[in-house]
Amino acid sequence: MTSTPKESMAQNQFSGLSPILNVSSIPTSIDYYVNVLGFQKDWDWGDPPTFASVSRDDVCIFLCQGAQGQPGTWISIFVADVDALFIDYKAKGAKIRQAPTNFSWGMREMNIEDPDGHRLRVGSATNEPSDGVPLCED
Repeated sequence: MTSTPKESMAQNQFSGLSPILNVSSIPTSIDYYVNVLGFQKDWDWGDPPTFASVSRDDVCIFLCQGAQGQPGTWISIFVADVDALFIDYKAKGAKIRQAPTNFSWGMREMNIEDPDGHRLRVGSATNEPSDGVPLCED
């Protein structure tokens, strides 16, 4: 007996996602994600390390030196209070490309850049009107 496409999809439920960011230095990236962005180092692999994992709450990001991923990758992370996080990140010296801004798609987002040019769009849902400015993409 064969399963239907719907049954097959239910049997293969996706349970997680870990973007892989190509980085130029595992130690530099771990330092930025841990000491500036508040992630924790889960593990690193290799001697010297060429692959690592950092996480914060339910968000996990893999870092790969010299192989997987592309420079300038963008990822979105959803948080409860982007304004409080902005204050923390600003105090820690994060490279903030755009302060919290209300967008027409119902999100209040800030835009952070890591040492390798990867962009983190960190935001909270909002019912406030758009600030009328475009997303900072440069």
